[in-house]
Parts: sequence; C-alpha cells; structure tokens
Amino acid sequence: MKLTQILFFTSLMVTTSLVSAAPLISAKEAALPAASGALATRGISRGPSVKLVSPEADAPVSSPLDFKVNFEARGEGKIDPSSVKVVYMKSPFVDLTPRLKNSISASGIDFSKADVPSGSHTIRVTAKDTDGRETNTVFTLVVK
Repeated sequence: MKLTQILFFTSLMVTTSLVSAAPLISAKEAALPAASGALATRGISRGPSVKLVSPEADAPVSSPLDFKVNFEARGEGKIDPSSVKVVYMKSPFVDLTPRLKNSISASGIDFSKADVPSGSHTIRVTAKDTDGRETNTVFTLVVK
C-alpha cells in the first residue's frame, strides 16, 4: 500500500512539473519603462524570414501562452541557431535569449507554456543565416 501511494504521488509531482508554465517575462521586467526610439528596418532584405506564429501579434491572449516563431532562410543560406537573439524592448533592454536557449533551432523558436504578465510586450527577434545576412523583426504580444 505504501509503495502504491509513493508511486502515485511521485507520478503526480512529475506530471505537475511537466505542465507548469515557464517564465518568459517577469512582472519586474514588465514594469520597466519602454525602450525609447524606434527600430529602423529595411523593406527588402536577403536575410532570413522571421515570422511570429503563436500567439497572433497584437491579438489579446491569456498566459501561459505558446511562443512560436518560424525562421526561413533565403537562397542557399541556412539559419544559424547560435546567432538568434530575443530582446524585450525595455529600458534597459532585457535579453530573453538565455531563457529560450533550449527552444531555439534552425527552424525557429518553440517555447510552450510561456508565463507572461498582463500588458503589451514588444519583443525583437534577430536571426542570421550562415552567410551572415541578418534580419530584425519586432512584434507586440498583448496579454490580458
């Protein structure tokens, strides 16, 4: 009987830890002032394509959310996952890359159950291909 109870509680703890949300942005970081100025981007670029897949940009969502970004190389180049940088546009900038490190691949970012406080959050994703061409994309997550 005791062994059964121990196994039950152990499996319950493991299951709970697997479905819990992981912090992407803390409440303290969200309280920082917005970054000043605007990020200038070019209209046409030979750099990789960086597209927010989930959640939909500027559409209100609840936390935790699935944070997914797709990368697509142009021409013969390939995405260099080690070049990817994710920055929360606050003053000072908050580098989110270490929190996403295990979720970044050559095809994109797949970070499930991201815990993000309520509010509007501007994020910049930078990616380079193996030829050194760089793309910066800025989008806003709106969390209710």
